[in-house]
Amino acid sequence: MVGVVISSLVATANERADAVRQREMQTSALYRLSRSLAAAVDVDSIVEAVVNNVGESLKAEVAVFLPHENRLKLHGVNHDGRWGEKEQTAAESAFYNTRAEDGEVILPDGSNHLYLPLQTKGEILGILGIKLNVEEEHQNQQVRRLVAAFAAQTAMALERAHLARQAEHAQILQAREKLERALLNSVSHDLRTPLVSITGALSTLRNEGYGLQEKGRLELVDAAWEEAERLNRFVGNLLDMTRVEAGELKLKKEPCDIQDLVGCALAPLESRLHDRKVLIDLSDDLPLVQMDMVFMTQVLVNLLENGLKYSPPRTPLAIRAKAEDDLIILAVEDRGPGVPEKELAKIFDKFYRVPVPEGAGGTGLGLSICKGLVEAHGGTIRAENIEGGGLRVLVTIPLNKET
Repeated sequence: MVGVVISSLVATANERADAVRQREMQTSALYRLSRSLAAAVDVDSIVEAVVNNVGESLKAEVAVFLPHENRLKLHGVNHDGRWGEKEQTAAESAFYNTRAEDGEVILPDGSNHLYLPLQTKGEILGILGIKLNVEEEHQNQQVRRLVAAFAAQTAMALERAHLARQAEHAQILQAREKLERALLNSVSHDLRTPLVSITGALSTLRNEGYGLQEKGRLELVDAAWEEAERLNRFVGNLLDMTRVEAGELKLKKEPCDIQDLVGCALAPLESRLHDRKVLIDLSDDLPLVQMDMVFMTQVLVNLLENGLKYSPPRTPLAIRAKAEDDLIILAVEDRGPGVPEKELAKIFDKFYRVPVPEGAGGTGLGLSICKGLVEAHGGTIRAENIEGGGLRVLVTIPLNKET
């Protein structure tokens, strides 16, 4: 009797030890899978983690079927998996014939395959197919609970990926709507203002032209001309911004002289400079630079216009250039109030305008266009405040020494 009791106790202890080891192995397998799924960032990496981890844990062939264009397709399989038309049909049957409210369902197809719906609350996201090497394991409740846990973890990871993708899509739509509102507000204001001025000047000339003095007529014509130029610049900025964002800029690079670049930029601004002084400080040893003269002239014009707009009248502007470490560094400086430090990184964003000085007009596109054009040349652009007041915009262009 003592021997029977001892034998029974030993057998019970061995069974409990086996059960503990089995649970430990299952817990370890679930932990490995959860850790891999936590590091997965998209559907492809999730599927790869599942087929590799589940296949290694169960020593089985594993496949994941996901819906694609109204069909269930094989999305991933471990290296030794063999899944044909028969398995595809069985997976589709499990996917389309299982209701989400049925709970965790394991659907054998009469062979040694298991098909587990990857389901969340109210939705089935796919099918996890498992082919165990030992047929008896299909009836083992512990194995079934383990594969059901694998399927639940996979479903949660896929749901997370879907929600992340939806959140990203919603964020993109929100940003697009914000941009469209900003564009609409900017276009409606900046188009209407010059059009009203031009219409008013032409209306006055049409109705009272013969009664006006020559000086008055010239003033109206000049005002209409300035507003037409402003409108033309605005429309040009919109078109240029569209080309920059679409990646349709085609640079015509050729060896250019920085001195010629400065002259080309100052010429169209002569009427707006009035009594402003422009200090030009160019190093004597500046080499020729491979760049598109037209686009870089536009960059310099936009920077000078920005300086005119945000600095007090009769304060000087400065243009400086030097060569340093295979780069040409071009700087445009003004004596305005500068930009708050936290705003420096934003001034090159589309439609962003610094709220000083009061009443300064513009579309907020000039600096963003400069950024796109400079980066198309392989260069960089940044802004910094000048000690004592003012803003300095630095443009760097790579220097091709062969030129």
